[in-house]
Amino acid sequence: MHTSNRNWVSILSLPLLACLPLACASEAGESTNPAPTAADRVADSVALSQVVQYASKRTCSDVAVAGEATCFARIRTSVTGAIEPLVTPTGWGPADLLSAYNVPSSTSTATIAIVDAQDDPNAEADLGVYRSNYGLSACTTANGCFKKVNQTGGTSYPAASTNWAPEIALDIEMASAACPTCKILLVEATSASFANLAAAVNEAATLGATVISNSYGGGESSSETTFDASYNHAGVAVFASTGDSGYGTSYPATGKGVIGVGGTTLAKSTSTRGWAETVWNGAGSGCSSVEAKPTWQTDTGCTRRTVGDLSAVADPNTGVAVYDSYASGGWAVYGGTSVASPLVASIFASIGKGSKDGSFVWSNTGDFYDVTSGSNGSCSGSYLCTGIVGFDGPTGWGTPNATALAAAP
Repeated sequence: MHTSNRNWVSILSLPLLACLPLACASEAGESTNPAPTAADRVADSVALSQVVQYASKRTCSDVAVAGEATCFARIRTSVTGAIEPLVTPTGWGPADLLSAYNVPSSTSTATIAIVDAQDDPNAEADLGVYRSNYGLSACTTANGCFKKVNQTGGTSYPAASTNWAPEIALDIEMASAACPTCKILLVEATSASFANLAAAVNEAATLGATVISNSYGGGESSSETTFDASYNHAGVAVFASTGDSGYGTSYPATGKGVIGVGGTTLAKSTSTRGWAETVWNGAGSGCSSVEAKPTWQTDTGCTRRTVGDLSAVADPNTGVAVYDSYASGGWAVYGGTSVASPLVASIFASIGKGSKDGSFVWSNTGDFYDVTSGSNGSCSGSYLCTGIVGFDGPTGWGTPNATALAAAP
């Protein structure tokens, strides 16, 4: 498991021409990203070395109890652990995220489903504050853009939760950030039990979701396969966060049909791309102890399912701006792989790839920004916990180059 001290691995000290033993997964698809120059690597290394470290904490319990999931949102705090609302937003906003992941202009009206537990009574109002602040059009129940239901599709919502409300705010706001014209469907499970969350995912698919994002997880167990079918809907891309406890796996990111989303540290850079990324040391990764390996997954270090498949920003030190009035009192900076899952889901919805599954990621590996540095724990230097050229556990094939992915078959 990771510690609170960041274990930076210099970009310049990593192998740039070869992958480590056991890490050489098939390099399907020619890269559409220009190879970084030596100057780019220096610029990125400098940018990442200047990232300021802040205190943060999970909004939900650090450890899920048996049979239940915990949310993966992390909120930046004072050094004493206090949540201190900001008067104005700090952290990456929609324009930053669109730039970082090269998201093309879109008028998609695809439906992004967000599945979480319990209720955020201020979800729609807070979404309005977020979108208004960034000049995005209103997304409301009245205009048909926003819809909130319980796990059976009704409007008798679960009990409100100050733990899960920030997660809900984060998720629907990240859905807005990458696809401001998409519709948002919030499905609230009665509780954080895997049974209720699975029912909520099924309801999201029934209600016509284009993509489904799940920013939660719990420890693997032999019973998890009971819920695999709920996370596997033909023609609907289902994403799940890989976790915030460093090297190690969690369900449902390990599940059948799920696209596991890991995490990075994201900094502005003077490089050609304009952004630099390294492994976030909190991102989950590793080999499932339960789930069979998908036919489309070709790395050789795990006999069963490998996590994750792709990634996006998750480090709270380089986090995103979120507005949550119910539990946090206003603006704050958030991180966790809870950021990455809805962000990637909304990118796929925006570019018309909502019908894809993990095979699409593994067939278009050249359309991601490769993350080649950093670590999320100790695994004898294996790619399962170390950022390398090509595929690795913490970041998968890398972060989306959305313009390139939009053109992929």
